[in-house]
Amino acid sequence: MLATIRLALLLPALVSTVDSMTTRKNALHDFLKTPGHKLVERSQPQKSKRMDTIEQCAKRCMKYKGFVCRAFYFAKSEKRCSWLSFNSKTKGVKGRPDRSVDLYERKDYIRECIIGKGKNYRGTKSVTETGQICQHWNSTIPHDHRFLPSSNLNKNLQENYCRNPRGEEGGPWCFTMNPRTRLESCAIPQCSEVECMTCNGETYRGPMDHTESGKECQRWDLQMPHNHRFNPERFPDKGLDDNYCRNPNGRTKPWCYTLDLHTVWEYCAIKECVHNCDHDSEMTTECFKDLGESYRGTMNTTPSGIPCQRWDLQFPHHHNFTPENYKCKDLNKNYCRNPDGA
Repeated sequence: MLATIRLALLLPALVSTVDSMTTRKNALHDFLKTPGHKLVERSQPQKSKRMDTIEQCAKRCMKYKGFVCRAFYFAKSEKRCSWLSFNSKTKGVKGRPDRSVDLYERKDYIRECIIGKGKNYRGTKSVTETGQICQHWNSTIPHDHRFLPSSNLNKNLQENYCRNPRGEEGGPWCFTMNPRTRLESCAIPQCSEVECMTCNGETYRGPMDHTESGKECQRWDLQMPHNHRFNPERFPDKGLDDNYCRNPNGRTKPWCYTLDLHTVWEYCAIKECVHNCDHDSEMTTECFKDLGESYRGTMNTTPSGIPCQRWDLQFPHHHNFTPENYKCKDLNKNYCRNPDGA
């Protein structure tokens, strides 16, 4: 009986511990940020209200019921949100610089690539992989179907845009206007393939925001769930936009912090360019500039005269800086190099 009472007293603490090991997703991860930018379109619905934080703005946009919220901008000094039924892809919408606000657009509505099966794709492509024009979802001509917008309210079956309402293999598709071709895939590319990487991907600026195991990336400008030093303001030339895969510290390929509490970071599966080599116009051989990342000379001893170990050997010191991992860093013989910019 006493053991049962003790267990009952411990259960709330155990539940609290489990809850503390999980974290809620910050709504900002679903948005693309454009600092100091504003969209102008007076004929389409928008709503404005004072909010304390940008995250509150994002959460309200995701759940807004007055219209489909595709973007919002946040006036920093006034702490005011303006939710928009349009975005930068909408016809007739113009953008202009405005230092007083930051623009946030929902990724699903502006990117023309997919993650995984593309169930959340909300782009505007309306032509199949063979060039067939898509049939409008609210039409049953020439093909009768059950995917009417009125009976699939959460699937965003707008116009004749390619969609994947059931999350099937093959990605977004549509019924076609060709009576002989009922439906066809739209061949929308994976975000990991939209832009390739050269060398170890330090210059990669593509839109991939999931790791190679499928985990969603953490925003670089947030410190939750993982605290880190790669703040975009501290590293302005590293392309640390939103939560995209990047390589700010010279690892073997682009990576990101994840939203998984138990996985701090992971590599991203980015395809390599056909000509996978960066040509450094500032390469030096007699001296080095900055951190010496472009040095390609033949010095092979330390300042104290100790001979350098060959990069392609693991003795006497084990390391990951192999010529195979850093193909464009010229890890030749035992010459002095700075492959990770340390």
